[in-house]
Amino acid sequence: MAKKKEKVDYEALNSRLMQIPKMDIASARDLMDIGIRDIFELEGRSPESLFETIKKRNSEADPKRLWYLRMAVYFAENKHELDSKKMTPWAWNHDQYS
Repeated sequence: MAKKKEKVDYEALNSRLMQIPKMDIASARDLMDIGIRDIFELEGRSPESLFETIKKRNSEADPKRLWYLRMAVYFAENKHELDSKKMTPWAWNHDQYS
C-alpha cells in the first residue's frame, strides 16, 4: 500500500519567516495564521503571548512551538549580534534566557 504524500505548505516554506535559522514550517505557519508575516513584526513581542494566541486558534499546538517562538523573537531583536548557542530551538526549552 502506497504511503499518502504529505501536503507541503509552500506559502509558509517560502515566507520571510523561514529566513530565521532553524525555523520550522509549522511554526512559520502558526505565526502567519495570527498575522505575523515578516521577521521585523516579532520585535518587542512576547513569545509566550504569541503562543497563547496560537493556542486559541489551535488548542493542540505542540508546546515545543514556544521554543521556536522564543528563538524567532531573539533572532528578530538581535540579528546583528547573535549568540550561536541561542540559535537552536532546544536552547529555549526552559526560561534561562527570558
